[in-house]
Amino acid sequence: MKLQLLGTGGYHPSDTRHTACLLLPESGVAFDAGTGAYRLGRFLKTDELTFFLTHAHLDHIVGLTYLYTILHERPLKRVLVRGEEDKLDAVRRRLFSSELFPSMPPLEFKVLAKEEIVTLADGGRLSHFPLEHPGGTIGYRVDWPAENGASAKSMAYVTDTTASFDSPYVDKIHGVDLLVHECYLPDEYAESAKQYGHSFTTAVAELARAAQVKRLVLTHIHPLESAEKPLDLAPAQRIFTNVSLGADLTEIEF
Repeated sequence: MKLQLLGTGGYHPSDTRHTACLLLPESGVAFDAGTGAYRLGRFLKTDELTFFLTHAHLDHIVGLTYLYTILHERPLKRVLVRGEEDKLDAVRRRLFSSELFPSMPPLEFKVLAKEEIVTLADGGRLSHFPLEHPGGTIGYRVDWPAENGASAKSMAYVTDTTASFDSPYVDKIHGVDLLVHECYLPDEYAESAKQYGHSFTTAVAELARAAQVKRLVLTHIHPLESAEKPLDLAPAQRIFTNVSLGADLTEIEF
């Protein structure tokens, strides 16, 4: 399986990172629609696209307003937006209010029901689970069955939440091949991370170890952490060795 990182920053874009957007090119699935969404047309391999939103904060939805450019670059038969009912309502009524945006792009909205399992075009089964963050948010897991000689694969995407080794969602991500998890701030700002409903380095590593995931990729990096190495991975690597920092335009195979 392949995952394309299109936006790996949080809050606002920086010189090195756009805000949250991840793409499964062969599945026609994008997780979140931050500013990195403008890149979707270059990498999508399907003629339909579904956005699965974690929540409705601007750094995760503003890219929906870029759809006209995406469609110009890659015409699509259908573009669907899925998420919790109140989040979709906020997108429709507020992001696309006539005072803020001149016209509604050709988007379809469909509420993601509680405990709903979505079967993707490539056979993957997508589930979601609640997270703790101001305004509410959800995480996602996708499981692909073993077929045609290939082994079963799985991944999870968790952003905008406070990680801990005993977080309620540990069981939901247990054993995944790939965990993409937010790490908004380094350890020295742990209290600030908790205050604003975000995660810091050591806590995410402890969570990954507790969940027995195979690989951890850190995203949703604070935009002011713009150095070549915005996070010191050494504290995380002492706890969970297979950890790396996600970067825009990186393709991950798992």
